[in-house]
Amino acid sequence: MVRFQTLLNTPSLSKKNHHQCFLSLLNSCRSIDQLHQLQSQIHLNSLHNNTHLFSQLVYLFSLSPFKNLTQAHKLVFHFSNNNPSPISWNILIRGYASSDSPIESIWVFKKMRENAVKPNKLTFPFVFKSCAMADRFFEGMQVHADAFKFGLDSDVYVCNNLINFYGCCKKIVQARKVFDEMPERTVVSWNSVMTACVESDWLSDGIGYFFEMRGCGFEPDETSMVLLLSACGELGYLSLGRWVHSQLILRGMFLSCQLGTALVDMYAKSGALGYARFVFERMEKRNVWTWSAMIMGLAQHGYAEEALVLFEMMSDKKSSNVCPNYVTYLGVLCACSHAGMVDEGYRYFRDMEFVHGIKPMMVHYGAMVDVLGRAGRLTEAYSFIETMPFAPDPVVLRTLLSACSVHDVCDRSGIGDKVRKRLLGMEPKRGGNLVIVANMYAEVGKWEKAANVRRVMRDGGLKKMAGESCVDLGGSMYRFFAGYDPCPHLLPVYDILDVLNLHLKMVH
Repeated sequence: MVRFQTLLNTPSLSKKNHHQCFLSLLNSCRSIDQLHQLQSQIHLNSLHNNTHLFSQLVYLFSLSPFKNLTQAHKLVFHFSNNNPSPISWNILIRGYASSDSPIESIWVFKKMRENAVKPNKLTFPFVFKSCAMADRFFEGMQVHADAFKFGLDSDVYVCNNLINFYGCCKKIVQARKVFDEMPERTVVSWNSVMTACVESDWLSDGIGYFFEMRGCGFEPDETSMVLLLSACGELGYLSLGRWVHSQLILRGMFLSCQLGTALVDMYAKSGALGYARFVFERMEKRNVWTWSAMIMGLAQHGYAEEALVLFEMMSDKKSSNVCPNYVTYLGVLCACSHAGMVDEGYRYFRDMEFVHGIKPMMVHYGAMVDVLGRAGRLTEAYSFIETMPFAPDPVVLRTLLSACSVHDVCDRSGIGDKVRKRLLGMEPKRGGNLVIVANMYAEVGKWEKAANVRRVMRDGGLKKMAGESCVDLGGSMYRFFAGYDPCPHLLPVYDILDVLNLHLKMVH
């Protein structure tokens, strides 16, 4: 700073050189104290009207490692009349979009418009990002209208973030409409619409966009492959997942942590645990999601002991520097549930919070109820629900009610009746709940009550969602629904399934 004062007091230093000097000092700024000193000198020398200098100052307060968004906010709003340029506003919006308070950037955008500052194509992407993160659908629609007014609704970068916004809000029809109307697309555009589809369970559509992208001459990148593997895993589409794996090898794509995790997850969800373990063991670098995917895959397919051994290996600091997260513990509790390990389930549930500092969420309480319910400890499970720090959601109650239908057929404890009343009070028109209740009555011979429940369903037009199964045959995925009459071209598939079923009966 002494050198800076010397330069500043040099009589021959022109106004232009002042600007260059300050820009150089701002670029070399390394602490918040230095930044505050520079800010004071810029104000003292009345240099804040210089757009480039002022924007760099706002940038450091908004996006540098030692950022102070409150100070950046004060700067932009105090000097907004002297700086009609959108640059500093865009920087502040971007700063809030990357912070823990993304909703603030929406408010900054509104003030920007009130100050008659014209937004540009760099403004809207971060506003849409903030609307997506804050789940502000209606504000996002208003911003979309503004983008249209300024003729920026066809800009490729604006559209990419707009697709992401609609996808995060689960408005897939709008996301696809924006994509379909884009005059220009990039790989990011295709990845954005694929992400929107996959994250909203429009899995077949997501896969369709991947192959359409290739047909249009775009080369899929790592993100494209991860999205396709994610869709394959959710569908159990093993043959397509293996094809993706082969493409990664043929293209010589580096097996990054993200790609490797997607492969492990896909193979595990598809039941190909040998392939999942093969990829897992050959990965150079694993993160918590990689370990969690492998543990969850083992647990869900009945390999509870292997899952818990892997968890202990992960927790051992000598063999791994990875700390478990909430998904890891969900897999561990799932393993305890399948193996009937109640005491171990309690221990892991306590360790989650008191050893690793992970506060249990509703899904963990539901998993613990499943551990107790599968073991037939219904009264204990109900007491566990009663001691939860928040009211149980319908999923937790449905988990216990299903356990009651298996273990408490005589309803001696009365737990099933209590859970039934609470669940129907929360979801009186959900057909699946009424089906469980009707089946429970039928199990204990209360035929009249079972008939009454089914009559209520019929009179109210309530239906349980049809059961669905997917079968991967010959590289094609076939979907079957309970009570659905097959089309003629699917009859050979049914013949194959009948032969397999007959074979299994003969084996057993």
